[in-house]
Amino acid sequence: MDSLGADFAHGANFAEILSTIALPTSNIIPAVRPPRGLNPINLDIQVSQFAQFVNRSQTIRQRGGVFRQLMPKPQYFAQALYTIDIGQIDMTQELLANKTDDEVKAVVPGLIASLSSNIKVLYSLGGRSFWIHNIGPNGCLPILLTLAPVPDNQLDSAGCAKRYNDLTQYFNSELKKSVEQLRKDLPSAAFTYVDVYTAKYSLYQQPAKYGFTHPLESCCGFGGRYNYGENSLCGSTITVNGTQRTVGPCPDPKEYINYEGQTYTQAADQITFNKISSGIFSDPPNSLKAACPK
Repeated sequence: MDSLGADFAHGANFAEILSTIALPTSNIIPAVRPPRGLNPINLDIQVSQFAQFVNRSQTIRQRGGVFRQLMPKPQYFAQALYTIDIGQIDMTQELLANKTDDEVKAVVPGLIASLSSNIKVLYSLGGRSFWIHNIGPNGCLPILLTLAPVPDNQLDSAGCAKRYNDLTQYFNSELKKSVEQLRKDLPSAAFTYVDVYTAKYSLYQQPAKYGFTHPLESCCGFGGRYNYGENSLCGSTITVNGTQRTVGPCPDPKEYINYEGQTYTQAADQITFNKISSGIFSDPPNSLKAACPK
């Protein structure tokens, strides 16, 4: 979104906040505020943007001079690591829709097929090394615990909604099968399946170990058991006891796992990265540095 003068020689990020695998058909930002509003730039469009980048970057590079310095060399596309992390918002929306387990599971094959298809497009554009994340424990997110609450006897020992996490794990199991199939379909590519779910869930299981004193509350929010409300979202203006105030971040985000209901704090992301980059949560157990062929 801020591409003029940017240095793309070392990589590019096509991810979008609140984006989905499936193309949203309603509640598109900015018509409706999050969490009900979704980003219209879904995975299909992100991959299409990348395809344009592959072609246009080389056209620009041929101009020489500074353009040659800012754009990737053509061989970089085969040498790069393609990191994919998507699906959380798709599943969150399904769980917010008050569907049965079978109804939620029925959506998953289509999501996985679309994700797999887009990975094959990336392969056709030169990608050979893929680092694919599964999705984290949705049942621990303040948005679901607040907007689709379950009885306390359906919470696990970490305080997360067991049913939602079970359905998230169903998505992850189907994703892993898809990665195994991709290895067969594209034998010259390298696929690393990364179990982000286990890495993130460990934060909720042992929050004190990592310095989290508010593991299930959002840092930037207001009200309720989980410091989250659909009408008091991070950055919104609310009235409290007759006084207007802006909902801002907590004094010390390092004490929170979740930032604003759906995304994680920098502290939680840093710990998660340290865990997954080692390779102990990967199949095969490659570290981040070993994920690309020499």
